[in-house]
Amino acid sequence: MPAPDPFLEAARQVLDESLAWLRSSLDGVDGATLDRRPGGGDTNSMAVLAAHAMHSTRSWLSVAVGAPLPGRDRDAEFRRAGTDPDTLLAEVDAIASDCRRLLAEARDVDWSALGRTHPRPRPGASEEVTRAWALVHALEHLKEHTGQLALTRQLLTRA
Repeated sequence: MPAPDPFLEAARQVLDESLAWLRSSLDGVDGATLDRRPGGGDTNSMAVLAAHAMHSTRSWLSVAVGAPLPGRDRDAEFRRAGTDPDTLLAEVDAIASDCRRLLAEARDVDWSALGRTHPRPRPGASEEVTRAWALVHALEHLKEHTGQLALTRQLLTRA
């Protein structure tokens, strides 16, 4: 049996750490707090950050390992409102399971190969990236939004 891919092994560890941190930031938060935008309408709520982080991670990991792109409505992720905490946690857990499965089932990934993404919001951003770039981006983007989520919780729940 060939040795495991060290990039996939490292990605699994970083993914698991990030997902645990993200989920712990949501635990015990009520729906009204999950939907509050701490700086007004042009900031993101905890529910928006969680939904976007999870859907984005699954999408980028799919590109990284050469899996079919999942369905995704990026704009809807940022319109999230009326959040039920149990429903949000179930969604997070289901997508986390998909993300872990993508990495667990990946075999012989050619990290230099190009993969196609969903349309990207930044003007001029290529819809073709290397699988290595997609893997790194998936993890760094998840960490970024997980940190924002933790900070937003601190801002909204401090006494």
